[in-house]
Parts: sequence; C-alpha cells; structure tokens
Amino acid sequence: MLAKGSYPWLFTSTATGVVTFLTYMLYDLPYMKQLTFFALCVTIFFVFFFRDPEREIIENEDHMLSPADGRIVDIRDRKICIFMNFQNVHVNRFPLSGNVRAIVHKKGGYIPAFCKDSHRNERSHTIIDTEHGPVEVIQIAGTVTRRIISYVSQGENLRQGQRFGMIRFGSRVDVTIPDSFEIKVKIGDRVFAGETVIAKIEQRK
Repeated sequence: MLAKGSYPWLFTSTATGVVTFLTYMLYDLPYMKQLTFFALCVTIFFVFFFRDPEREIIENEDHMLSPADGRIVDIRDRKICIFMNFQNVHVNRFPLSGNVRAIVHKKGGYIPAFCKDSHRNERSHTIIDTEHGPVEVIQIAGTVTRRIISYVSQGENLRQGQRFGMIRFGSRVDVTIPDSFEIKVKIGDRVFAGETVIAKIEQRK
C-alpha cells in the first residue's frame, strides 16, 4: 500500500522514466542509458519511501502507541522526540483515541530534523482531546522538500493507531505524554507507529 499524497510524485517519476526510456530506444543520444537507469532508480526509491504497510493495531487506552517510525532522539519535559530517517515509513498514526481539537501549521526554518533546534522548523501541531487529557503531536519538517500533509480535520474523532498525516522525507515527530502515563522507552530506542508502546498508565494506589 502507498501513502496518501504520494501519487503525484510517483506519477511524475514514472512518466519521466517512460519518456527517458522511449528516447533512449528511439534516438542515439549520449548518456540516455545512464539517464534511463537513474530515472528507474528514482521511481524505485519513491515506491520504497512512500510505502504505507498495514499494521496490526492493538487498541488499549492504558497504553500510548508511538505516532511514528524511527529512533528516539530526545525525551524531555514529558515529550518524546522521534527522528524519522529515509528508510522509515513516514506515515504517522494517533497515539491515543480522541477528538482533534485543533491543527495549527507554523512556518519556520529548515534545520536538520534530528537537531534539538529543529522546533524552529516548519511544523504542524495536532492537539487531541483524549480521556487522559490533551495530547499534542508535532510533525516537524526537515531540510528536504519540507512538506507536511494532514489526513484529518478539526473536530474528527479518530481511533488509536489510525493514520493522521505524513511528512515527506527526513523529519521528526514529537509527542507529549499525559502526567498519568509512565514513559517506557529511552533515547536510542527504535519505535514503530501504531505498534510500539511508548508509555503506560501508572498503577493507581
């Protein structure tokens, strides 16, 4: 399955590859063989990058699921920061079920997404009202292409693990953790959207 919002990229790369291949077959032009191979590689890369595999979501409102694939690069102030590299799936999922209170898009710079100062980058804040309180998921654009795509609208009710957006190419996702949850991951851990439990509800005494 391919990610929603990826088809213009795939269509453009495929069309370019077809035109390049036909030119290579019909005309004896220099470097066309190399250009055809390059166009094929670009198309294969886009298919790989924009993949959106189905996930087995086990809903549990006492568990908070990772909103993104990637590696945890920072944990501070009840916030977990996940860096997504090129090989990661870039479709993001709801960490908890809830209602979308607001989606706020902010313009900014283009610092590499793994840097701590990347909170100044272009970003999208999605605020979710859950039964445990508000949860904020921040999608932060990186240095390449810098396009954040939202799949949801303000006022929608979404289930835990449901897709809510995508960031094209290198990027980061930060998520706030309600006070009633205990963080269960550490810096350096690899996580998977909709599958990895990043926090659990603390046992009430």
